[in-house]
Amino acid sequence: MSGKWWFCLTHLRVEPDEGCPNKDRMGPYETREAAARALQTAAERNEAWREGDRRWDDD
Repeated sequence: MSGKWWFCLTHLRVEPDEGCPNKDRMGPYETREAAARALQTAAERNEAWREGDRRWDDD
């Protein structure tokens, strides 16, 4: 195993390299904990992008 972790969007769980097809997963992540936070990390990044867009639009 390469030591990479994935978050499976089909089963909503963390998986090692051996798991569902990559098209159904987010990652890879360096740690199991980072993979477990995949959805939260994506939501935080999306909000940061939205905020950047709002600031851009206000200029």
